[in-house]
Amino acid sequence: MYAIVIIGLVNACANPKDKPKVESSIIIENPTNKVLLRSEIVWEKLNPARGDQSPQAGTIWGDRKGVGVGSMATGFLAKFVDGFSSPPHIHNVTYRAVVIEGMVHNDDPNAENIWMPAGSFWTQPLGEPHITSAQGEQIIALVEIDKSPYLVKPTSEAFDTGERPVNIEASNIVWLDNQSTNWVDPESDAQISFLLENTTNDLKSLFVKLPKGYVGKLETNGTILHSAVIKGALNYQLPKNGETKVLDVGSYFGATDRAIHTVSNSSEDETVLYVRMDGRLKVK
Repeated sequence: MYAIVIIGLVNACANPKDKPKVESSIIIENPTNKVLLRSEIVWEKLNPARGDQSPQAGTIWGDRKGVGVGSMATGFLAKFVDGFSSPPHIHNVTYRAVVIEGMVHNDDPNAENIWMPAGSFWTQPLGEPHITSAQGEQIIALVEIDKSPYLVKPTSEAFDTGERPVNIEASNIVWLDNQSTNWVDPESDAQISFLLENTTNDLKSLFVKLPKGYVGKLETNGTILHSAVIKGALNYQLPKNGETKVLDVGSYFGATDRAIHTVSNSSEDETVLYVRMDGRLKVK
């Protein structure tokens, strides 16, 4: 079951005594850290049935088309043209999404347009009819699912699971600093926003904001970590060879075990990350 945790996790994490902290110093013998640059993404049609009217999709983790034993959690970038508007449709899976560039409207087919700018977060439950529209010179959103494949189906196949959509406009994001959550080190100026949590498997979605000039580490103790740059740019040091990769908007890093991510904000403004993970995160 999903629960909105903007308030719930604020309360749960505000007191350091409530939750154990991620260990401050760990040794990773066989790091699983991985990066994918936006320039390395392969683009294809998101919905081939619509031909040239289809948005473009570029997978950044998982397998969007995987079925059966190949089914897996997946994240991809969706690229729209200005003025795009889909016909009413449903999906076979619930998805979560973040606007990276441009403006996106996602709602009931009869709803008036409410445009979400970059940095906004929304969810779309499986089986529920909706439309997606886009405007701007370039419109890109990050979309992620817990299980592939990601399919588009007609509204004649709609069904109701009781799950409801969530739309959080960027200006309504609640940011927590080191005084409000022990996930941020007392010496760090970073901030976190807890967006969503699945109470059955500990998977959660959150934003991490790194201020201009930030140099530090993100320590994770789970077995799932997928992160994409939503705003700004990040210098990411690979632990095996010390090589530094510059991750621009839409680039990815992740790990499949406990990990240390040595990063710095390489932009002239704040850098924002979207994170999907289990376990806990410490921003140092």
